Amino acid sequence: MSDPVYKIVTANALTSGDVVYLTGSDDWSPEIVEAEFIDDAEHAESRLAAAQRQTHLVVGPYLADVTITANGPVPVTRREALRASGPSITFGAESASRPTAIAAE
Repeated sequence: MSDPVYKIVTANALTSGDVVYLTGSDDWSPEIVEAEFIDDAEHAESRLAAAQRQTHLVVGPYLADVTITANGPVPVTRREALRASGPSITFGAESASRPTAIAAE
């Protein structure tokens, strides 16, 4: 039997371009483990619509699939696994530090 698949909302932070995940409290976190894991399609679409209205914080929000294991959330696709693992290159001094969470306004 395969693990259940959940939806998460992910995007890129407007000011830094960092990968971020929508939390249950409408904030954005750079940590996938802090994402809201959604098991209802209608609720997932509602959360995506809410994220799409946060154009002052993020760009390009969309739904991605994850499974939950004993080690935490695991993205289903290779693309999302790469995004969750962080930048593959460092560009400039600003990118050297880990991104921080973005609070909803």
